Amino acid sequence: SLTDSPVILRILQNWVPRVSHYFDKEHYTYAGHQIVIQESIEYFGAVVWPGALALSQYLESNQEQFNLKDKKVLEIGAGTGLVSIVACILGAYVTATDLPEVLENLSYNISRNTQNTNMHKPEVRKLVWGEGLNEDFPVSTHHYDFILATDVVYHHAALDSLLATMEYFCKPGTVLLWANKFRFSTDYEFLEKLSSIFNTTILAEFPESNVKLLKATAREN
Repeated sequence: SLTDSPVILRILQNWVPRVSHYFDKEHYTYAGHQIVIQESIEYFGAVVWPGALALSQYLESNQEQFNLKDKKVLEIGAGTGLVSIVACILGAYVTATDLPEVLENLSYNISRNTQNTNMHKPEVRKLVWGEGLNEDFPVSTHHYDFILATDVVYHHAALDSLLATMEYFCKPGTVLLWANKFRFSTDYEFLEKLSSIFNTTILAEFPESNVKLLKATAREN
């Protein structure tokens, strides 16, 4: 339930400042690995948002509660790929998805940060929320242990499609972890809709960043 007390955290400043203006490279350290992320100012999806930092930090710190080792993980709206890279470092079989125009930078970051390691090789795929789900990700062969999503809710027209996509992938036994900066009434309205479909708990709040981290699971019929 939403009444459980979430843990109150702050996002740790574990990166070094950017230098260039056009393509920014941000350096992070999670789970003992240095991660270098190339950002692009051309697309929303190509910048590291606070929800990604919050979820990456939480996954690193709560490996006993959420053990990703050898689990199948799908990230929707993967953006720069930071969360997918962290999940990969933590041992998951990761599929990182986003819109076509984001995939080149996403693929670059993921391959750069996961090559020459003994991690499971991540997959990068196009996923337009609410479109072609049955064709591209048939339920019979695509079951995920975890669905990860960060800062996917903001002012855009695809919120219903996003919710439908979460519902499609979040089957019984799947855990959805969603971290988001809460700015607008639409963010809270989305949370209400999510809570009407799933069992929802606020795991953590990062008040300085206005980020909430939620866990959602399918309701038993």
